[in-house]
Amino acid sequence: MSKPTVQLFCNDKNKLISFLNKFYNNTNKMSNEIFSFDNPSELIDLISVVVDNSDKYDITAWLNLDEDIFIKVTSSNINDIIKYIYERYPIL
Repeated sequence: MSKPTVQLFCNDKNKLISFLNKFYNNTNKMSNEIFSFDNPSELIDLISVVVDNSDKYDITAWLNLDEDIFIKVTSSNINDIIKYIYERYPIL
């Protein structure tokens, strides 16, 4: 099974860098757009913060749990996604 990934998209690269620096609490010019996670609970943290801050940052998160299947994470599906992740990866 491949590692879960999250891809972040933003039209303004500086906004994405600002968001990531605040999320990771650093001042690097981090602009990674694809994040892979050994621990799916870290994935939940990232997608939750993206959705919670959607009014400040125009960032879109796409979740990939299975090869070639991407799910757009939104405020209307975040709770179902989190439930599914905990069901799929019960030992977090």
